[in-house]
Amino acid sequence: MRRFGQICKVKPDGLADYARYHANPIPGVNEMIKACNLQNYSIYSIGDLLFTYCEYVGEDYDADMAKMAADPTTQKWWGMVTPLMEKFEIREGGGPWTDMKEIYHLD
Repeated sequence: MRRFGQICKVKPDGLADYARYHANPIPGVNEMIKACNLQNYSIYSIGDLLFTYCEYVGEDYDADMAKMAADPTTQKWWGMVTPLMEKFEIREGGGPWTDMKEIYHLD
């Protein structure tokens, strides 16, 4: 199992819509997350920052993420929520989420 922590910024006027969308995701979004071997997926906010935590329990992370990216429902979902986020300053390329380095873990 691999644990992931990620951070990004939400646009100043985007948090309410972001939270509303996640309170009732479009059908298929949660199912695809699970089908791609992600579990214990959570998103938190403080100010204009979003933090997500999830665990990957599959065998091939890159293949599972490609499967998710190719899914039409996921693409629609990302089209709804991604415009509400800003690129985080330390992110190089890609989407708005930046991976964080785990420095401590206790089971």
